[in-house]
Amino acid sequence: MSAINQTDCTNILKYHVQSLAGEIGERHTGRHHALQQAADYISRQWLAMGYEVERQAFKARGKDVENLQVTRRGVKSPDDIILVCAHYDSAKDCPGANDNASGIAALLELSRYFARVDPDRSVRFVALTNEKPPFHGTEKSGSWIYAHQARQRSDNIRSAVILESLGYYNNTLGSQLYPALMGAFYPKQANFVAMTSNLASMRTMHRFARCFKKHCSLLCEPMIAPNFLPWVKWSDNSPFWLNGYHAFMVSDTSLYRYPFYNSPRDTPEKIDYQCLTFVTVGLAETLEAYAKQRSKNPDRVTPVGS
Repeated sequence: MSAINQTDCTNILKYHVQSLAGEIGERHTGRHHALQQAADYISRQWLAMGYEVERQAFKARGKDVENLQVTRRGVKSPDDIILVCAHYDSAKDCPGANDNASGIAALLELSRYFARVDPDRSVRFVALTNEKPPFHGTEKSGSWIYAHQARQRSDNIRSAVILESLGYYNNTLGSQLYPALMGAFYPKQANFVAMTSNLASMRTMHRFARCFKKHCSLLCEPMIAPNFLPWVKWSDNSPFWLNGYHAFMVSDTSLYRYPFYNSPRDTPEKIDYQCLTFVTVGLAETLEAYAKQRSKNPDRVTPVGS
C-alpha cells in the first residue's frame, strides 16, 4: 500500500471540517435539518468512494435520527470486525469544528484510505449521532443504540476505536490540564494525542498505541482509568463497554486543553490541520496493520512494513 499523500490529506480534512462546522454548523435534534444535512454529507462522501451506506434509523425526542456505517469486508476473516467510530452531532450553540467535525473528517479520510486496502478482517466505519446532551449516557445516544443492537446480533467486534476531538495542539508549558491526580504523570504541554480506555480494554489499547507510535510523529499518551471515574465515560466508548465490547478513545483530550470546548468559538480556523493529518495518517497505517493481523491473538499488532 502506497503512503498517504499528506498534502492531499490535509486539504481533504480541512474541506470536511469546513463543510460540517463552517457551512452546516450547529447540528443536533434542536436543529434537526442541520443534523440531517450532516448525515447526508457523510453519506455522499462514502457513496463517492464506492461504499454501500447502511443507515440505522431510530427516534429521539420525536425526531428521526440515524447512525450511518460502511464496511470494508475482510478477505480472510470477514466476521472479525474492527470498528472505527466518530459522532457527527455538535453541542447546542456550537459549530463543532473540533468536537467533532475533526473526528468525522478523520473517519472519512480513513475510509477513503481503506477503499484501496484489502484487509484480512472487516473494518467498519460508523458515524454516530446523539453523543451530546441531552442524549449522552442514555439509551437514545447513537453509540448505545449501535452497541446494543450489535450485541443482540452477536457481532464479533474485536475492538471499537472512538475518534473524538482530534484537532487542537499547543506546545506552551501549562497548556494541558488533567482530571484530579493525573497531572503528575503526564506532559504539561498539549502536544500529544491521547488514547483512553478502561481497565478491561487496556491491553487492546496499549497494543494499538504501541503500533501507532511507530507511524505517527506526534507523541501518544495511553491513559487508563476505572469505569467509576466520570471523565473516562465522556464519549462513545462507554456504551461499547456496557455491552461487553473492548473500546478506547483517541482524542486531543478535548476540554482539558481546548479553550473553545462546546462554545460558539469552536470554529474551523481553530484546528491544527497539520497535526490532524499526522494523527489521521498514523491511524490509517496502524489500522491497516491491525486489520491484516493473521495471528490467533486478535489484539497483537504487527506494524506495517515490519
